Amino acid sequence: MTESSLMRAFDGPLTRDLLLSPGGFGLGQVPAKSQPDAVTTSVCGYCSTGCSLNLHLKEGEAISLSPNTNYPVNHGMACPKGWEALTVLDAPDRATTPLLRDAGGKLKPVDWNTALQTFVTRMQGIQSRHGDDSIAFISTGQMATEEMAFLGALAKFGMGMKHGDGNTRQCMATAVVAYKQAFGFDAPPYTYADFEESDTIVLVGSNLCLAHPIMWERVMRNKHKPEIIVIDPRRTETAMAATLHLPLAPKSDMDLFYGIAHILIERGWIDREFIDAHTTGFDAFAEFVLPFTIEKVVAATGLSAESIERFATLIHEGKRVSFWWTMGVNQSHQGVRTAQSLINLALMTGNIGKPGTGANSITGQCNAMGSRLFSNTTGLLGGHDFANADHRAKVAGILGIDEARIPREASWAYHEILEGVLKGKIRGLWIICTNPAHSWINQRLCHDILDRVEFLVVQDMYHTTETAQRAHLVLPAAGWGEKDGTFINSERRLGVFKKVRRAPGQALSDFSIFRLIADAWGCGKMFEKWDSPEAVFQILKQLSAGQPCDITGIEDYRMIEACGGIQWPLSERGTGNAERGVESDVVHSALRASRSALQERRLFEDGRFYHPDGRAKFLFEAPRPMPEPASTKYPLVLLTGRGTASQWHTQTRTSKSEVLRKLYPQRLYVEINPTDARALSITPNEIVTVESQRGHVTAQAFLTPSISVGQVFIPMHESNANQLTDAVFDPYSKQPSYKSCAVRVTRIGT
Repeated sequence: MTESSLMRAFDGPLTRDLLLSPGGFGLGQVPAKSQPDAVTTSVCGYCSTGCSLNLHLKEGEAISLSPNTNYPVNHGMACPKGWEALTVLDAPDRATTPLLRDAGGKLKPVDWNTALQTFVTRMQGIQSRHGDDSIAFISTGQMATEEMAFLGALAKFGMGMKHGDGNTRQCMATAVVAYKQAFGFDAPPYTYADFEESDTIVLVGSNLCLAHPIMWERVMRNKHKPEIIVIDPRRTETAMAATLHLPLAPKSDMDLFYGIAHILIERGWIDREFIDAHTTGFDAFAEFVLPFTIEKVVAATGLSAESIERFATLIHEGKRVSFWWTMGVNQSHQGVRTAQSLINLALMTGNIGKPGTGANSITGQCNAMGSRLFSNTTGLLGGHDFANADHRAKVAGILGIDEARIPREASWAYHEILEGVLKGKIRGLWIICTNPAHSWINQRLCHDILDRVEFLVVQDMYHTTETAQRAHLVLPAAGWGEKDGTFINSERRLGVFKKVRRAPGQALSDFSIFRLIADAWGCGKMFEKWDSPEAVFQILKQLSAGQPCDITGIEDYRMIEACGGIQWPLSERGTGNAERGVESDVVHSALRASRSALQERRLFEDGRFYHPDGRAKFLFEAPRPMPEPASTKYPLVLLTGRGTASQWHTQTRTSKSEVLRKLYPQRLYVEINPTDARALSITPNEIVTVESQRGHVTAQAFLTPSISVGQVFIPMHESNANQLTDAVFDPYSKQPSYKSCAVRVTRIGT
């Protein structure tokens, strides 16, 4: 590693001693600018909503923030996490220098040269002994799109890795596969304005009030007095505000939706013209749902016949019906087919491609959509396919690399990489901006796996995460607000976020770390043009050309900001897909000049989908039983999910805010129905044990009728919650089924 290549990682002039010494000046900092009382904007780095924030600067650094009132996503609103986005950057446990585990097992500070040399020596050593495929990476949906692309290209084309996946496997893989199979591409069709345009809103496995509070605010702005139908085993905050709550049995969603399809078809409440013109497979689907009678659906779901009939009638009576789902569907042993059972309802009623309609998956992380298109993990850069020779040739040509460097098949999925460690096939693992020691399903097994890795590198903002504490090498990374790039939100909107703070100590942006590793590895020349996030954005534009996600019509970051964010696609030839013949310089010029024309755009307005025949597919199969139902030994079904609007995932960031900590319970709690509590002699606030076949936790009992008899609920944010969950995966998306497993609850000491 040369001194000159290390210097390139920094934005300002730094001395050699400060650069190369542990605890030196903050790496990646910008010199303070004389801009008192200036304001700039940035897209929030928490969830997939993609709110815009005004950052108030003093001498070039952000000192406070407020919601942007002139942005089509949040219209001047922000959730508690957004308000505290700057505060969490000042946490005392920030990773400020590289840390290397010494012979005594302690993580000790080292300089960047030592860290980089160790990274390369250990990883290349593993490859030389066990083959290129013996090292892998696990990434995130919370880095910039440009950083994700850089990591994926560096790892696979430069370092020779074949396997790398992201933590979006935990939240969005089901929706990705469902859309690809049904529509021909991973293409969420909606825009947030549809929340305000629907007269019937169906929310499935989605506690929108807590998980996406700004989206819920958009629902509250709806002037049509919509019917709000919430399908969830729990009486969540969202369900309490619904006009109809259907508390079905866990994982019986498919039975319900097939039963609704049966009613709609039987009564002729379908859009036959749309079906015939724009879909395939409907007749087979209609025959398939014949056995899903009211009686069968009542037995499977536990719902009343009257409520099921009411649901079908509301869909029929709605002129603009939108179907929305989140993790309650995605994190399931049959999530893909469940998502497609919702897509089928939208297709058969013609509720797609029009205002207030759609089969709409709401993403989890701030840049899960960027990860889906550009992370180079299970899909080739730009929504391409590793197995497609033409796609490989196109990508190789744009990047100026030998096509032989591009793998011919997709990576193993997340759980397959971890299983590869158990099988001795993966010996070196690089984990970036995610915390699997907390978040991965069946936590104790995950800990065992991570402890078996020969060389574990963790790249993170904080050195105290459960995963970083297991690492052999920790690389200190800058966080949101300390670097530049773009995110893509749930509605396909690209937004810009900016560097408005100095990263602490020797922390670097992930982008700069990837540049340094490329140089140290010996493949830096391959990435000579990847010298800034915006330079990479221009490369990504080329990679997207001709794809459904074509963004060649976006000039630069300034255009994105000026337009209030831009939804893909926006090709050089217009707002449609270039391959589908949308070509009008006049229209495109008008769009560029008109901010409002770019702000709210839906897919499939022309009824054309991305399969070669231009049609959407009806896909279906028989529901499968829950992998781990309640039993005599474990008589309760555990549900997991979001606890409060102020918590985020593993609390790596939100726990750093004193304000946010005051807004949620300070200890793990378990919701239990009073009837079950009486049977178990459990009193309110009593400390209990919750136990599954995999482990047990202690929690405070919260007695509430919002949870049904026979079920309990634990929020996912606490560090030991995933000691209970079962490592079961959807066969198509390979997404974990976090939401349900069998447990028992006992009083402490009994």
